[in-house]
Order: sequence, then C-alpha cells, then structure tokens
Amino acid sequence: MKWTTGLLVGLGMILSACAQEPGHGDNPNAQAFVDYMVEKHNFDRDEMVALMREAKRKDSILKAIQRPAEKAKPWYEYRKLFVTPQGIAGGVDFWDKNKKALTEAEQKYGVPAELIVAIIGVETRYGGNMGGYRVLDALATLAFNYPRRSEFFTKELENFLLLTRDQGFKPTDLKGSYAGAMGFGQFMPSSYRAYAVDFNADGKVDIWEDTEDAIGSVANYLARHGWLPLDPVVVLATPRPNADMTIVNDSLKPQWTVGQLEEKGFSTTAQVAPDMSANVFSLQTEQGKQFWIGLKNFSVITSYNRSRLYAMAVYDLAQEIVKARGGRS
Repeated sequence: MKWTTGLLVGLGMILSACAQEPGHGDNPNAQAFVDYMVEKHNFDRDEMVALMREAKRKDSILKAIQRPAEKAKPWYEYRKLFVTPQGIAGGVDFWDKNKKALTEAEQKYGVPAELIVAIIGVETRYGGNMGGYRVLDALATLAFNYPRRSEFFTKELENFLLLTRDQGFKPTDLKGSYAGAMGFGQFMPSSYRAYAVDFNADGKVDIWEDTEDAIGSVANYLARHGWLPLDPVVVLATPRPNADMTIVNDSLKPQWTVGQLEEKGFSTTAQVAPDMSANVFSLQTEQGKQFWIGLKNFSVITSYNRSRLYAMAVYDLAQEIVKARGGRS
C-alpha cells in the first residue's frame, strides 16, 4: 500500500513538472518560426514541428533574465570574484595542459595565450561551469516567451539550428547558460557561426569538449574584433588637478588618442605612442579612485562582454597567471 501511494505521488510530481514545462508546439510565435525556417532554410516541416514540441518552456529562465540587475559592485569587490588563488591556479593548470594549442593560437591570431586563458577562466572556470540548460530550451523560451528581446533570441535560435545542421549536432543534446551561451568561451550561436573555428582540423567545430577548438575560437574572436598584436591593453594614468573629468568613463570605444588625453590632463609614465587610440576610465579601489588609460586592445576585450570591470578582471587575471607560471614560456 505504501509502495503504491509513493508511486502515485511520484507520478503526480512528474506530471506536474511536465505541465509546468510545456513544449512550444501550440505557441503562435513558434509556429511562425517553423514556417520561416522551412521557407528560408529548407528545414523539414515535420522535424521542426516535433522540435518545437520538444523545446520546453523554462520558467526558471524567464525568472533569471527578468531578475533585477544587482547593484553594480565596485572594482575591488568585482575583482575578488575572478582574480582568486583558485582562478590563478586553474589558469596555470589550463595553460600547462593546453600549451601547444595556446602557442599555436597566439602565433596565428596574435592574441597572447594568457588573455585566451583568462577569458575562458572568467567565462566558465576553465570549462568547469558551462551551464546546465539545454540550449534549445533556453533559446526557445526566450524567443517565444520574452517579448522584450524576442527578436534577438529568435535570431539566435535560427543560428543555433543552422549550426547544429551544419556541424551534425543533435539540437537536443547541447547545453549552455540560461541565455543560450555555449562552451568554454560562452559563445552565442551567432558568434559561434561567425567566429568559432575548427582549430585542430578534425572536421568539426566543438567548443564544448574540444579545448583546441575553444582556444582557437576565442583567439579568432578577439583577432576579428581588431586585436593589435604586441600592443598594451591598459596603462595607469595620473590626472593633473585641472584634468577634464567629464571624459572619464565616456565610452567603451576609444574616443581619443593618448596625446589628446595628455592635453586633457591625464598623464602616464608608460611608453605608449601619443597617436594610439585611447580613452580614460576610473576604478574604485579600497584606497580610492584609480585612473587608467584603456587602449584599443582594452576595447576589444569589452566586445566580448560590454563591461570595463569584466575587461579589467580578464586583464588582471591574465597578468597573475603569467606571474604564477613564472613567465610566459
């Protein structure tokens, strides 16, 4: 009797869970998407209809994306999230295990190995946390149930299905973040199709399990966004008393040159050419504000994630990993 009761309760919980996560077969937006994929990309209609039924609506994803953004952390708190003893040690280990691929990527794309390692470290803890949602569920949930960004996520779902067809992946197998970001470097499907590379030439672009492809893809992304080999990323600035503070944090893209910033009161002792593209930004340390001149390569890092704090965390983690390794070789 107890066994029967327990079985019924268990079945009830399963049915309840299924009811809370319906597919998208009856969703008008999903039906319109099926029509589009059939007409635009020649997908099989029956397969698309079945896939939309299989794509689950996840309320946890809708809650996550609508969650009010936490109050922005000051730099000295944000840095502690990523530049940690574990993060540094993990970076050294990842570099040592993937030295050949990192060396080849640096030679081909001009992006320093430590920058590639640091981005993968900040994004997924070196592959330790790539996300547990099916990408299909994440993108369908946001494409068809989140009007504010429906257009963006519908396009990403389109790109996702194209990449799975091109690469021979099963759409229901791939996992990522609640927003559909994938693999070691957390590429959205459009970024995957534009920048992910088959770095080891095995015939498949795999950024989930193939660290060589993941490394090459991150390097290619940065190179394609304008990385300047051998150029610095940031240099410390010392504002003079009459410095023009209205230009601090004015843009993520370089709006000035180093020479113009000098004229506006932001000096640096670093050896950087006056015609280098640059901007000036501030970071809140525990001792007060610190001013930095961000060069073109700093802007390139922000193309990966549009945040000065993110870019600076990547830069700092990269430098600490080099120190911990005893150099770059």
